[in-house]
Amino acid sequence: MSEFRIDKITNREGTSGPQICGVSTFSGTSGMAMPGGPTAYRGGRGRGIFAGGYNSSPGTVNTMNYIEIATTGNAVDFGDLARAGSTGSSSSATRGVFNYGNVPSSIVEMDYTTISSSGGVADFGDLSYVTRDGPFGGGDNTRGVLGGSAGGPSNMGGSPGKGVNHIDFITFATTGNSTEFGTLTVARRGVSACSSPTRTVWGGGYIKPQNHTIVIDVVTTQTKGDATHFGELTVSRGHMGAVSSTTRGIWYGGSIYGPDAPAYTFYNTIDYITIASNGNATDFGDTVTSGGMHFTTGTASNKTRGVIGGGSTPAIQDQMDYVTIASTGNGTDFGNLTASEYQKAGASDNHGGIS
Repeated sequence: MSEFRIDKITNREGTSGPQICGVSTFSGTSGMAMPGGPTAYRGGRGRGIFAGGYNSSPGTVNTMNYIEIATTGNAVDFGDLARAGSTGSSSSATRGVFNYGNVPSSIVEMDYTTISSSGGVADFGDLSYVTRDGPFGGGDNTRGVLGGSAGGPSNMGGSPGKGVNHIDFITFATTGNSTEFGTLTVARRGVSACSSPTRTVWGGGYIKPQNHTIVIDVVTTQTKGDATHFGELTVSRGHMGAVSSTTRGIWYGGSIYGPDAPAYTFYNTIDYITIASNGNATDFGDTVTSGGMHFTTGTASNKTRGVIGGGSTPAIQDQMDYVTIASTGNGTDFGNLTASEYQKAGASDNHGGIS
């Protein structure tokens, strides 16, 4: 039998492929499986979403932008969150889940979006505790793990704005309320998380009234329990952007607020760790903005590249920066958000926690 290979078949105009009618058969030494199910739920497309946060007026925003992480260029409008304000987030290969904070009343709501869709959100469930800053999370493809944040009014005995040590988890494929996972080693707000397929790590953060922490904590994503001490950042600070590959975690920018400074002090520091091995962070390079940048919490990654969207210098920025995770070096310009905003939340469908 002769071997017959076809690289490409098109119609006469060259604008489309063939249409196959009737019964088709396949024979050969290997099998062929066609993808099934809705394309929205196949995942792994390398899309990043930036949601919520603040601008100069009216203050809180509910805007959502998206990018294709493998390219560079400006973000595109994705739709709107159900509420305006600061948000925390976690994501799987199909869903991004956002939780709300710093709004006029006590909010425990979580919403989700299908990352490959054209936008918008639907109700997911409620957090198990009241928060004024949405807790930032990591996780793997089945479980999101959310830690830290600022306590809401009369939150489990804590005062408004004081950091909390709660860790909750959600199951992405279902909808429902979050469940207690354990506690961080240090109660804090403005703490940023990233993940490998087995571990979730949190770095830095603020401890009210005017302190900050250098601590990195770690949990095993699929095993409930309290966090343990992983190591320390190169500089104590909070409100950083965090991205990861399956092996390496990175924290981008950040700031401190007193007591050793009258206002925010910004850092141009980028740190990295090897997630599988406990230890202190190592210098990676510098942020694009030489004077430093804070509230860079909106991030997305595709295992190769991490993108940071928005921030403050203290002027509010629309810039997006990126780093190549496996290398070391300074940040590089990616493009711009649709508006100047900061303290956004990020989600992506192929980050380091998704094997």
